[in-house]
Amino acid sequence: MVATEKDLLKHFRALDPVQQQSALDYLAFLASRPSQLAAVDLPQPVDIPRPEEESVVKAIKRLRATYPMLEPNKLLNDTSNQMTRHMLHSVPAVEVVDELERVFRQHYETYIAKFNTCT
Repeated sequence: MVATEKDLLKHFRALDPVQQQSALDYLAFLASRPSQLAAVDLPQPVDIPRPEEESVVKAIKRLRATYPMLEPNKLLNDTSNQMTRHMLHSVPAVEVVDELERVFRQHYETYIAKFNTCT
């Protein structure tokens, strides 16, 4: 859950049942209206070339900079799994970085799909 959702839930729980229903009615009204996001351009990845030799840590930093629109907490599990493969299972850095590239791209495609459903 992102910070905005946590904040919304905290405020919602502070309301009495009648106010909660009013808030839900208002949210349903907002959700039924056309989104203002249609005027917003889809954030594109930053073109940061991959160096010939790159450590796994530097690759993660580069990919985070390449995809600044992605939430780091949603990538944490996948990136830590790849780091574990490299550090504990001796998977070569090149192979792990290839997989990280795929993981970040997959998360970006999921982001695009969610973005497009909002527009």
